Amino acid sequence: MSQPNAGAENQAEAVAAAERASRWPRSTRPMGFGAILAMAESSAFGDETPRFADILEMTRVANDVGFEAVWIIDHFLFRAQPDDQFPMPGTPDERGVWECFTTMAGLAGATERIQIGSLVACTGFRNPGLVAKMTETIDDISGGRTILGLGAGWHKPEYDAFGYPFDHRVTRFEEAIRIIAPLLRDGRADVAGKFFQAADAVNRPRGPRPAGVPILVGSSGERMLRIIARHADAWNTVWHGSPEAIVAQMAAVDAACAEVGRDPATLVRTAGGNIAMPGYTGRRPDPIEGSDAQIAETIARFRELGIQHFVAGLDPCTPRSLERFGRIIELVDASAPIS
Repeated sequence: MSQPNAGAENQAEAVAAAERASRWPRSTRPMGFGAILAMAESSAFGDETPRFADILEMTRVANDVGFEAVWIIDHFLFRAQPDDQFPMPGTPDERGVWECFTTMAGLAGATERIQIGSLVACTGFRNPGLVAKMTETIDDISGGRTILGLGAGWHKPEYDAFGYPFDHRVTRFEEAIRIIAPLLRDGRADVAGKFFQAADAVNRPRGPRPAGVPILVGSSGERMLRIIARHADAWNTVWHGSPEAIVAQMAAVDAACAEVGRDPATLVRTAGGNIAMPGYTGRRPDPIEGSDAQIAETIARFRELGIQHFVAGLDPCTPRSLERFGRIIELVDASAPIS
């Protein structure tokens, strides 16, 4: 009896691996590029608040110079706390942020080719069924260009300010993704959790992708890595100035996949790094610095370590700096080994 069961399990894993591969956007490069856009007051955009027109212009420039995706943060506010990284240099103790999903929907309707993702949407801020419905709708608006990045959240002041519970964040996250993932992939979920429930919930109508919107999760905790291995299509590391900083994390996510019986090769690896562009404001910490060639060489090292998509946090983050970064993309592409 054991052999037939093993065969069925292997076949199911092969089908799941094929579905994961079909969900993640294909790239003609060994490593694709994304840009995380300025969304907050006193951000890397400068002292002026980026308006939607500015965010849309940055998205269009990013598309034109070779970025394959733009990424939108999900916060309500940044408020300075003792022992916290905020405020950043030259910023006030309290800063507001535009809302994530409505911004994504606006960009989806005003663009045609570039992928639009959340990096990352906090599962503590919204009912998971609502997250799935909003994501499916945005994917239809975009014609199949949406990536749902999810995380458990971390900045306690915004939870406190808006009355969201900060306790049991990983458990809440796990229950949320157990509802969101099947709603997006199968159109139906039935989960009886302690914090979130779905009683034969249905996600209809469906958007343009039968396999569902790809799900990316950003985290590095041991328990979160196991959740990622079970449910995510892609994984995002935290922000690093040094490519070598991801080596241990890459090994940890491989181990998490092995623990849950998943082929590690089926999990897309993404990484984020801040980039000091001309006029660096200091509002994106621990940046990759140097000439265009030096920055390109550092970013190429992420590719050599197995990263398939690199998210650039430019400082400053403006249409002009995004346009200039196009030269760095060209240098990274030129350094890729010929297959």
